[in-house]
Amino acid sequence: MNFFRLIINLFHFNRTNWKAVTLCLLTALVFWFFNALNKDYSTNLRFGVNFLYDEEKYVPVDPLPKDVFMNVSGNGWDLLRKSLGVNLPDMNIPLERPAEVKKIVGSTLPALLAGQLGNLQINHVVTDTLYIEVDPKEKRKIRIAIDAQKISFADGFGRLSPIVVLPDSISVEGPSSVIRQLPDSVLLKVDQENISKDYRDEIEVRFPGDDLIKRNPALVEVIFEVVEWIEVKQKIKLEVKNAPGKVRLNLVKDSVDCLVQIPKSQLEDFGKNVGQVAVLDLQNLKRGDKKLLPQIQGLPVNARLIQVDSVSVRLY
Repeated sequence: MNFFRLIINLFHFNRTNWKAVTLCLLTALVFWFFNALNKDYSTNLRFGVNFLYDEEKYVPVDPLPKDVFMNVSGNGWDLLRKSLGVNLPDMNIPLERPAEVKKIVGSTLPALLAGQLGNLQINHVVTDTLYIEVDPKEKRKIRIAIDAQKISFADGFGRLSPIVVLPDSISVEGPSSVIRQLPDSVLLKVDQENISKDYRDEIEVRFPGDDLIKRNPALVEVIFEVVEWIEVKQKIKLEVKNAPGKVRLNLVKDSVDCLVQIPKSQLEDFGKNVGQVAVLDLQNLKRGDKKLLPQIQGLPVNARLIQVDSVSVRLY
């Protein structure tokens, strides 16, 4: 029993003794840690990279690599600071002919970067290859138009005026391989549906891969007038021109029916218009039975001819 009591007494400390022991252990650990950092080590570190080239004349087609991993040796303090991002320099890689360089093999980097690492020594480059694609900048003009067939109008409504696009062309700038693939003109779509009043809005000009393209301007203004249209049936008198002098003419009727589309606001004035005529031109027409479409003349401004009946003619 005395033996076991002796063992217990060896490990019996009061609170003050435990504090002293803990402090001694921490002090030893700190001394060991500081002493260890004075030695040389090697480790893998990530370094940011900057590619140096004339940015006024060249532009990347794909995002350039942002970092490179290297195995480096150096003092423990330096490696600790660098691993924490303190005073970690970015590596500068010069590109004398950017458009001709497609990749940089990792084994060639130590010669380019050795002088940029201060006290650290490069053992080897962990990153195998840096792939880059840089093109000369190119600039050109592209004409802008609106796809009129895909404009959505409310029932009974439609476009009255021509479509105005301001400006009607834009300047694009970017990598030559991308710019050369763009078309000479671009059709834009009006996204608004069921349009029933005059349209005036801005539309963004977009291209495939336009994150690489600088557009000037990026927005164009689109303007056109919209009205409500109605269809009117009208009987118009026939007028024959250029009838052959020695040929007899037999017309089945002296007027034709036609279908005209007009703005609803002009309906009253349309009924007062008496200058409409259906012209039947017989110039160079040979003998026999013919079916001809007359030319409708004298329709008021904004009227649109939808349909006109054909005329049966016999020359003998």
